[in-house]
Amino acid sequence: MTEQQLVERLRAAGCVFAEDEARVLLESASSAAELEAMTARRVEGEPLEYVVGWAEFCGLRIGVDATVFIPRPRTEFLVAVAVELTPPSAVVVDLCCGSGALGLALAASVPDIELLASDIDDAAVACARRNGVAAVQGDLFDALPDRLRGRVDVLLANTPYVPTDELDLMPREARLYEAAVTLDGGSDGLDLQRRVAGGAAHWLAPGGSVLVEASERQASTAAAVFEAAGLSARVHYDDDRDATVIVGTRPQ
Repeated sequence: MTEQQLVERLRAAGCVFAEDEARVLLESASSAAELEAMTARRVEGEPLEYVVGWAEFCGLRIGVDATVFIPRPRTEFLVAVAVELTPPSAVVVDLCCGSGALGLALAASVPDIELLASDIDDAAVACARRNGVAAVQGDLFDALPDRLRGRVDVLLANTPYVPTDELDLMPREARLYEAAVTLDGGSDGLDLQRRVAGGAAHWLAPGGSVLVEASERQASTAAAVFEAAGLSARVHYDDDRDATVIVGTRPQ
């Protein structure tokens, strides 16, 4: 199969970035038979990242397993904001870590951080560990060792924030292939962020910050959630990525 034939098959299946996807498939397949099998899976609608086993994020190749949340390009903005807040040798926790992409990207930009990740999903924890991240299984802060209490400089928490009644509006790939627990944020999308805000002050060091992602229309509510938990809140926007990040900071 030539590259042009592959592009045409992908385009006919509705792949918007058919040329880019064709290059990834050609690079990843070790034989014509494997290329055909991968292409068939993609044409059926399986996410490209699951087909090839990795996602590109912040210039890194992050391994992703089936059902584990696929890191989105917009979330690179959260990492960019975190880089500005993270000193060398900082203690960093990545809650709801999925593949571990956020922590890995931050570690690639800031030297010598002490990184621990956690997720409630066993598959995500296993995936993050295969990516070289120290990851533990548990429900948000329940997974963290007591030695980190009051010592965390940067808390990354890319919690799900899609309102439950909007899940059916998500792209088919996400609805059918990613685990619902990685997408469903409750009635207004902010259920887990409320829990993160409620516990963050006990784990953050003085002056430490927690970063979450939300939609632009959720931003003011999310900021108020952190303010109510005793944290100062700032909202950052990136129009190019269509990304919104809320930063809650513990007072010094």
